[in-house]
Amino acid sequence: MSTNSLVDGWPGAPAVVVLKLDGGVVHRVAQVGDLDEVRPWASVSKVTVSLAFGIESDWDLHKFDEPAGPRGATIANLLSHSSGLGLEEGDAVVDVATKRIYSNYGVDLATRAILGEHSAQNWLAQRLFTPFGMNTTRLEGRPSSGVVGSTNDLVRLAVAWLRPDGISKETRNYLIAPYAPQLSGIVPGFGRFSPCPWGLGPEVQGEKHHWMGDWPAASFGHFGQSGALFLLNADEQIAVVATSTEPFGAWAVKLWPEWTSAMRQLALA
Repeated sequence: MSTNSLVDGWPGAPAVVVLKLDGGVVHRVAQVGDLDEVRPWASVSKVTVSLAFGIESDWDLHKFDEPAGPRGATIANLLSHSSGLGLEEGDAVVDVATKRIYSNYGVDLATRAILGEHSAQNWLAQRLFTPFGMNTTRLEGRPSSGVVGSTNDLVRLAVAWLRPDGISKETRNYLIAPYAPQLSGIVPGFGRFSPCPWGLGPEVQGEKHHWMGDWPAASFGHFGQSGALFLLNADEQIAVVATSTEPFGAWAVKLWPEWTSAMRQLALA
């Protein structure tokens, strides 16, 4: 596949890397675009927060079952969008673990619950950005959506999830397993799914048919309103990551299901 055809249908100037691990060694199967330009990751930020929480758990600093939200919600509820909180602070709420409501506020609240008034940027830098060599990456806003960084750094993050680096394999597997798997919910931009599986940060494919295309049920990842995309499979040891100059929109809803399927076949070829 030529580099031009790698991004057929993408508007703007996307940057894409398709990678596969073999014995822990990273092979970039294909890549295109400006991989060093710093771009917003938007909600892909949530998988950085998730991995940082995994480190907190492995270091016995915090546990996923500790209370961290209203009405008995735990850190796990907040990270998996099962806390009952709405998208933003002040939005309507439902009982804990009755519906999967996508909540930026919930992810921010989980972070604030363990950090208090301490800097989320410093926390992410200490837990992730510096140890993993993500030298262009920083938090410029709220933890749920404020990370900016290069596509090369997004590759480093993908490798940290796949090997995994920085956390135990058991913790990584816990983060990417469906939490409260029976819950129904809405994937922003792609509609309602019942069930709508989600891990503690990453979305999990399950039986959904949407932006993850024909990736297997255990595949996991996230996309953002910036047009960034992060999709992995730990069993197959493959990933595709992308950043974009074009925000998420109708083009992505139409393109991504077939495009991510083609990227998986490319990674496995």
